[in-house]
Amino acid sequence: MDVLFVIPSSSKQVYQALSDKYSGIGTPTWALLLAQATRSVGFEVGILDVLAERMSSDEAINQIRRLDPRLICFVVYGENVNSGTTQMSGAVELANIIKGQSLGIPISFIGSYVQALPYKVLNDEKSIDIIFTNEGVYALQNLLRQDLSSLAGLENVKGIGFRKDERPYLTLPERVVPQERMDADLPGYAWDLLPYKDRPLDLYRSPLWHADYDHDKRSPYAAIYTSLGCVFQCNFCMINMINRDDNEGVGVASNYNKMRFWSPDFIIKEFDKLVDMGVYTLRIADEMFLLNPKFYIPLCELLVDRGYGDKLNMWAYSRVDTVNKPQTLELIRKAGIRWLALGIESGDRRIRLEVSKGKFEDWDIREIVEKVNAADINIIGNYLFGLPGDDLGSMQKTLDLSKDLLTLAWNAYAVMPLPGSQLYKDAITKGYELPSSYAGYSFHSYETKPMPTEYLSSEEILAYRDRAFYEYHSNPDFLAKVKRKFGGFAYENIINMKEVRLKRKILGD
Repeated sequence: MDVLFVIPSSSKQVYQALSDKYSGIGTPTWALLLAQATRSVGFEVGILDVLAERMSSDEAINQIRRLDPRLICFVVYGENVNSGTTQMSGAVELANIIKGQSLGIPISFIGSYVQALPYKVLNDEKSIDIIFTNEGVYALQNLLRQDLSSLAGLENVKGIGFRKDERPYLTLPERVVPQERMDADLPGYAWDLLPYKDRPLDLYRSPLWHADYDHDKRSPYAAIYTSLGCVFQCNFCMINMINRDDNEGVGVASNYNKMRFWSPDFIIKEFDKLVDMGVYTLRIADEMFLLNPKFYIPLCELLVDRGYGDKLNMWAYSRVDTVNKPQTLELIRKAGIRWLALGIESGDRRIRLEVSKGKFEDWDIREIVEKVNAADINIIGNYLFGLPGDDLGSMQKTLDLSKDLLTLAWNAYAVMPLPGSQLYKDAITKGYELPSSYAGYSFHSYETKPMPTEYLSSEEILAYRDRAFYEYHSNPDFLAKVKRKFGGFAYENIINMKEVRLKRKILGD
């Protein structure tokens, strides 16, 4: 085998007790894309999903020995924006164990954290031999054309980093797959390489809310991209690190904002495969699915024409300023999109406009929510506590707005200076104390440490977020609305979920 893509597990460190039953287990989207692209040009590939199979380190090592790859590639992304950092904890732990076994197999890493901080990774983590400085499609293929037994000649491979004379060294940047080559050079997903128990994709599970709070509907589950990247430059986000095209010591995602799309005719074939496998619970993982009608409207029409809309339960992200047309909402509902995750972010207009670099028009959020609900589409409202400029008053506005909107699902994070975001670089400039571990960048972990604002400490922000989560999910109006929509089992599942209280180090728990 030429390359084995390894998906690490850090679920206990990241989600604490929520990992047992409530956190989602997403399909390893980027590993699937890389595996399909790499084998399409003649290389033999495999996927080892340590997370989904709940493997011990010994079991993972035995599998690696059996498969005997020329290269191990840890793919360190995940379903949440912070996963590229938080999953590093489990990835590095396993990489250290593999190195200790003296298998003689070079270990490479790809993911947003290593893209954002390539020199730091090569200095900190001696078990990592090679990193990829962007999405890695072409760099990986060129690397596999080398003799990897000695790691000689790596200077000729663009888009990677390694240690030369015991010091971090980055080669010239490699391009990302251009728009005109998306269908050809990123030709779909290697679904057949994923493990399963009884039926394809049954080791993966959706978030609880996506399945209408019904555990039995969470699997099988898959996530799929129809586009990559985002045109916006929000300072708290790092998703555009996949587009990186420079070798700065600290990468900032907003410098690489671009979107690329697969053709609707190409993407519908991936939906065909998933439906044929009996997978109806799907996430459209695009950062901005409902942005470019040139692509999403034809795709939705194809889904409707195939009759998939009645079978599928899909969710997708959207900004509040991209779902204001009733005809758009009617179409996406017919296509099978039953949930929208709306990035509302803040209840304070001033803060909302600031973090989105002025590109967030001042829409009437209440009116938008009413239109979405009128189209029989459920909403999970996404909020952030601790944005620059936030104080207790503005965070209360955010919580009050969320309770007024009363969406059927609610998600809020304490703002993290995620590596790759402008906030991370700002935190360094301002001398803020950053988390001391990878797990510290998690939204749910014991070690969580959000960024302070001018008015609030990290402790105050995190305590407010955790109280707000409990308060919203204890709200009698919310619980009654859920019970009316989905039934008594949904009500009970929410009651049980909210009683799983997260322990927080900085709060003395």
